[in-house]
Amino acid sequence: MSNESAQASSLLPKNIAALAAYSSAKSEKLTGTTWLNANESPYAKNLELSIEDLNRYPDPQPQLVIDRYAAYTELESENVLMTRGADEGIELLVRTYCEPAKDSIALFLPTYGMYKVTADTHNVGINALTQELLLSGSADEIVAAVGSSKLVFICNPNNPTGSLTPLDKVKAIATALMGKALVIVDEAYIEFCPKQSATKLINEFSNVVVLRTLSKAFALAGLRTGFTLAQASVLAPIRKVIAPYPVSGVVASIAAQAIAPDAITSMRRQVTILNSLKAKLVDWLNASPAALKILTGEGNFVTLKLADKNYFKIALEQGLVMRAFTLYGEDDWLRISIGSEQELEQVKIWLDGLQTPASTASLAGNEVS
Repeated sequence: MSNESAQASSLLPKNIAALAAYSSAKSEKLTGTTWLNANESPYAKNLELSIEDLNRYPDPQPQLVIDRYAAYTELESENVLMTRGADEGIELLVRTYCEPAKDSIALFLPTYGMYKVTADTHNVGINALTQELLLSGSADEIVAAVGSSKLVFICNPNNPTGSLTPLDKVKAIATALMGKALVIVDEAYIEFCPKQSATKLINEFSNVVVLRTLSKAFALAGLRTGFTLAQASVLAPIRKVIAPYPVSGVVASIAAQAIAPDAITSMRRQVTILNSLKAKLVDWLNASPAALKILTGEGNFVTLKLADKNYFKIALEQGLVMRAFTLYGEDDWLRISIGSEQELEQVKIWLDGLQTPASTASLAGNEVS
């Protein structure tokens, strides 16, 4: 390490020096022709874009976007905060409500990695619980395990398992933790099972917060737009902490178009198609010896345990990029995003090829090398 690097490192707080950064699907720098690794929508948007008035600062919370999203979620505008993706919502909640080196957050593993990374960044403790507890334990057992944690993150549907926590259980947890902790329900994939949304609890519970995004069903992953939904009293201190101009005028213009009533109707049609394609993929996986276990669940993805982790290498050789995972201590898991019919046909070709003698020979070569 150079003297300059050593000097810079000496300035870092211990929690940042020890931080393991979140590895996103795009940070892996893979190459391919069919991309099914980031739970993106296959539908590209055709939007009108105006670049006027860029010499002026934008509205920090663009009213048209706020009003339209409030209408979409059947909430009031005061219950909606627009952020740079749901990730900023996670960061704002931890930064606003947790005291460094004192407070902790509770999460249920395996789950979305940014909860832990954000807590580590702010020197906030991790109360690592399990999805099994969340799904099978009683509300009393869950609350006892949560202990004194200030924030409780429930990814619903959960990424990467697709499991869904019943709304009644979320309500019971929120009831028991009233005045003790915020229950944060991350609904990045809720459009694929909208009846399970916790937004209907917000008016009743001051400690329920819902995170949303336009990255998945709304097909705007590149826009980096999300929403934090809660009672006004919960959002008030967050509004003090958020950056002065978090939403650019261009982003606001695109987001407003994406959540207009006719665009929402279009999104729902696309979700119906994607859910149908997912069912077809599950059928293929059930018929394939390549998949030892399939976690179907909800959301625009399917996670499975491979019979041989070298099958992933074969997919990459074919230009098919999916997301390899280590789950439950095993590194032979794969998450497949639901793409277009043509993209999923590439998955079918890959699966069918794994059952041929030629594919077996390729595996043998991989194992030797």
